[in-house]
Amino acid sequence: MEQRIGSSSSKPLEGAGFDPAFIPGLTAPATGREEDAKDTKDAPGADEDGTVADAATEAAPEAEESEKPGDSPAAEAAEAVEAAEESEDDEPEPAPDGPVFEASDRRAALVADHRGVRLRLDDQECEFRWDEIGAVETETARFGKRYTVTVHTPDRRWYPLEIDADSRRRFAEWDAALDEVLDAYFDDGAEEPADRV
Repeated sequence: MEQRIGSSSSKPLEGAGFDPAFIPGLTAPATGREEDAKDTKDAPGADEDGTVADAATEAAPEAEESEKPGDSPAAEAAEAVEAAEESEDDEPEPAPDGPVFEASDRRAALVADHRGVRLRLDDQECEFRWDEIGAVETETARFGKRYTVTVHTPDRRWYPLEIDADSRRRFAEWDAALDEVLDAYFDDGAEEPADRV
């Protein structure tokens, strides 16, 4: 008995066993070469070898180049807004003469100043304005040199950051400096108007 080598059909096998993205009921897309061959053979003005000599196809790349995504009025407005934001970010705002607290180690950094509290751990950063903060809590490790600052928000979320100090004596310095910043900028809402009716 003779046996053929190779597949019995030219159609590729389909199904979840061969394609993990297979969804029953959807037809498989034709490969790019098959579509190109069909399009060029059936196109008017096609040569015998299947190439199309048409001015429209030659002008298509030029039209694509002339129509860039930034040419629409909405895209230009978006670019102008982005440029304005970048220029605002590039220009450092004048810092008032107030206290600033900064603490950092090789991985983490904490800055508290007139703008709010900024936390950084490796490549992750978050920034809280003073009106977004419900409380700021500090904690020191009983043993070791780890100083923890936790920012609590009014919606009952908290964001802790641990900073390794070079010595335990830094804890008292950091607590005093952070208290000074909190006293200057943080309004905890304790001072309510006395003329409530």
